[in-house]
Amino acid sequence: MRVSLILLISMALVACANSGSKEVIQPEDAVSMSSKIYKIGVGDSLSISVWRNPELTVVVPVRPDGNISVPLIGDIAAAGLEPEGLADQIRAELVKYIKNPQVTVVVTAATSSAFLHRVRVTGAVNSPTSLEYSQGMTVMDIVLVTGGVTEFADANGAKLYRTTQSGVKVYPIRLEDILEKGDISTNYQLQPGDIVTVPERLF
Repeated sequence: MRVSLILLISMALVACANSGSKEVIQPEDAVSMSSKIYKIGVGDSLSISVWRNPELTVVVPVRPDGNISVPLIGDIAAAGLEPEGLADQIRAELVKYIKNPQVTVVVTAATSSAFLHRVRVTGAVNSPTSLEYSQGMTVMDIVLVTGGVTEFADANGAKLYRTTQSGVKVYPIRLEDILEKGDISTNYQLQPGDIVTVPERLF
């Protein structure tokens, strides 16, 4: 009985402590880039291996037209495909020349992902910028990196633009409340590709 009472008191104290803390709220429909299967992009470098056919094993760049060149096959579209999907297409072409080809595609340099895995701030901030995404980065983090908002900013009119499974979503950010009042209810955790815009006040 005594142990049970102690446990109940402990749980009550934890609940009270948690209720006093503010939680960073996430926008709905968020799409984590890390949860997506990587798609090949222009500028990426690919290693294409064909088992027991070393003469067909090559490392090739994805050209600006989105194509790569593969021995025996010639040009084949790569941009926008997942590595396994490209391997399937190469396999389907090589079967004309080789019996049961086993093809592996590995992205050895994901150059295109460096552009996709960035977050950006535009508008009435002191230094509009594009930054490499870091895990746990928030709206306040990226705005502080820009040197804060200008004197003409409508900080509570700021918006977050995010690509989701159902298209681009726009979420209001009360940036003045975050910076001046410590209200972090709209201090969203960012995702790769997010864009934060801060408009100017209308005079």
